[in-house]
Amino acid sequence: MGKKLVKLPATEVDMTAAKYTPQRVQAPHLTGFWLKLFVMLIEAPIIGSMILNLVKNKNRITKMLKNTVIPETPMFIPEFPPKESEPGVFCLEEDGKPEERVEFALKCLPDYNPACIWINDPTTPFRYWKIRDYTYAYKFKLTTPSQVAEHFILAIEESNNKNPLAPLLISYDPDEVRRQAAASTQRFKEGSELSILDGIFIAVKDDIDCYPYPSKGGATWFHELRQVKKDAVCVSRLRNCGAVMVGKTNMHELALGTTGNNANFGTTRNPHAPDRYTGGSSSGSAAIVACGLCSAALGTDGGVRIPSSLCGVVGLKTTYGRTDMKGLLYHSGTVAIVGPITATVEDAILVYAAILGSSPAERVSLKPALPCLPNLSSYENWCSTGSLRLGKYTEWFNDVFSTEISDKCEDILNQLSEKHECKTIEIVIPELHEMFIAHVVSIGSEALSQLNPDLEDGKLARLTYDSRISLALFQTYSASDYIAAQCLRRRLMHFYMEIFKKVDIIVTPTTPMTAPIISPTALTVGETNMRISGSLMRFVLAGNLLGFPAISVPVGYDKQGLPIGMQLIGRPWCEASILRLAAAIEETCAGPKKKPVQFYDILQGKLM
Repeated sequence: MGKKLVKLPATEVDMTAAKYTPQRVQAPHLTGFWLKLFVMLIEAPIIGSMILNLVKNKNRITKMLKNTVIPETPMFIPEFPPKESEPGVFCLEEDGKPEERVEFALKCLPDYNPACIWINDPTTPFRYWKIRDYTYAYKFKLTTPSQVAEHFILAIEESNNKNPLAPLLISYDPDEVRRQAAASTQRFKEGSELSILDGIFIAVKDDIDCYPYPSKGGATWFHELRQVKKDAVCVSRLRNCGAVMVGKTNMHELALGTTGNNANFGTTRNPHAPDRYTGGSSSGSAAIVACGLCSAALGTDGGVRIPSSLCGVVGLKTTYGRTDMKGLLYHSGTVAIVGPITATVEDAILVYAAILGSSPAERVSLKPALPCLPNLSSYENWCSTGSLRLGKYTEWFNDVFSTEISDKCEDILNQLSEKHECKTIEIVIPELHEMFIAHVVSIGSEALSQLNPDLEDGKLARLTYDSRISLALFQTYSASDYIAAQCLRRRLMHFYMEIFKKVDIIVTPTTPMTAPIISPTALTVGETNMRISGSLMRFVLAGNLLGFPAISVPVGYDKQGLPIGMQLIGRPWCEASILRLAAAIEETCAGPKKKPVQFYDILQGKLM
């Protein structure tokens, strides 16, 4: 039996004395025959428990959960203090119509100047078409949603013909896309468009209901048990705004991984480097935006920021409870939320305005503050960016695979200081390893509790090998382990709220590495690589476990041309602050964008 450790109450911990210890997950990287053998062993009655206990001991999970006295009481869902005021914001009404919120959000943006956009000059730097570009083209009859739909359908056909198979969409009906686009085209013809999102092409992750498509969760059988009869709340809100919902995007099976590998349907490739992963679990959602086929996609986070960073797009995670989760595969968890992936921060603001709104139950339990948006409509409003205090834990910030990542993010901080007078403050975040343990136990136990009823009758054997490894590990967590993790959640919440008394936003790289290479054998049987998965999760855990809003914004590329993302973590309910800072980074600091290797210009009908 291990020696018992007793932690001081969080209120008595000297946070400044905390020492940073680099976190490295200790687990084998397996694919092919060895992956199959490993799964067979860990699913065996006795030897399986021995192997998994060894993995947990190697990663100090057992020591923390069973041999440590944690004095805090459990926190089963994130609990937040009252929201502090944000400068230069407009507040929205949650009960309003989504199309009205979107039109209000439009007023928060800088003026649109088409003369600066519609330039047929081949020397002009690459840029993604924004939602307002599509709307301008529709209104001035440069094209129609129906014409764009035909371009989209051709591009999907070309993408689906690639070898090896790497589908962006798991479920897709070109006739359904045409039907929605035709209705939007008619509205523009009549001058009765519903909102700025009318005719905008948006994809939906395969664990979010989007009628009439099935929700497979990236698995081969999940749709057999759960019939989709209507849209998820977030999808319904987008439809009310006139968006064209193009289908269900590929994902890491049942959202149980962070690379985006899916041996069932084919692994989505990174548009910047097709031999590399997109990140996950919202792999197809990030890739379909990055390659220009959709202005936006819905993902779930868990895994919005990781693929957004690796694919060079924007991924927004809202505060826990800010969006209604009804109609999602994991609808009752306390870690994952639904959020938008877009090419630009401006588009993230517009889609966020459409989908926000807490569920009736969460309005009672969480008492969410009114949602706010940053006012970016004038220079005077931009000036309030300088009042933001940025927190940086240098040792953590620099714990990356390549200094190119930390150097690029450091350069952004220097530019924010020079151009916007933002002040960077050194902070210390204690117990980051405890964060990792509490997160994996919480998200794993919640996933298992929702999947357990469906894993009978041989269905577990129909999952991919890496999903079976994850579930086997999750099954070893006891009720007392889960309670210990929730005690850690309260403890960690105290540390972060103390930090937020000194800073407004915590800044980190989004991921400590750029997109990892796909092993050829992983395409057919999958792979388990918990070291890479743990590394990709390094900086995103606090947003998940503690429910904070966070955003990944592209800030540049490494020497191989792979995207680098920077993460901004905000106070609870303070989405407006991180969106304001992300917009400043995108507008004045990040530099020119690089066109992905796989890119489609569906607005002008060009396959590139």
